[in-house]
Amino acid sequence: MPPDMEQLKARIRHIPDFPKPGILFYDITTLLRDREGFAAMVEALAASYRDAGIDVVVGIESRGFIMGAAVAQALGCGFVPIRKPGKLPSSTLRESYALEYGTDTLEMHTDAITPGQRVLIVDDVLATGGTAAAAVRLVTAVGGDLVALAFLIELVFLQGRQRLPGAQVHAVLRYASAVTPGIGARIKADARP
Repeated sequence: MPPDMEQLKARIRHIPDFPKPGILFYDITTLLRDREGFAAMVEALAASYRDAGIDVVVGIESRGFIMGAAVAQALGCGFVPIRKPGKLPSSTLRESYALEYGTDTLEMHTDAITPGQRVLIVDDVLATGGTAAAAVRLVTAVGGDLVALAFLIELVFLQGRQRLPGAQVHAVLRYASAVTPGIGARIKADARP
């Protein structure tokens, strides 16, 4: 029997002060290594979209690759990576964005999605929403029909959904406060709008 959501949360390791002081990092590698936990995570991400006519799943570098590819396999559709600059060999589109501890840029092949294809974007964490919003801009710029965004974790207190107006957003696990019991570390949100 697959674990319930609290059992999934229990399989996620919390690392204080990573990648810099004041950040509480939700390390999903402990969930990924667990056979039952991994299967339950993929099913929880894919379940709502089995009958949605998804043509392609987009995964955001890097943990979104692991989860997105598995969800694409579960849905029987293709997979498209969105990567950091300089990693894709053909013509790309580029989007820069703010995140909770700095700025970054994403790229996607210009021919990765055919106009009108139904797209599900998958990533590990929805925090301030900058990464997800950049991915949405890339998908829509090439004519993709964004069906939804699916995340393993949503840090509700960072209000990332506000950066995704009009988008359907699904999160398997939701954390409502910046303090995780037993850890005591706080997450800083220093992203700029």
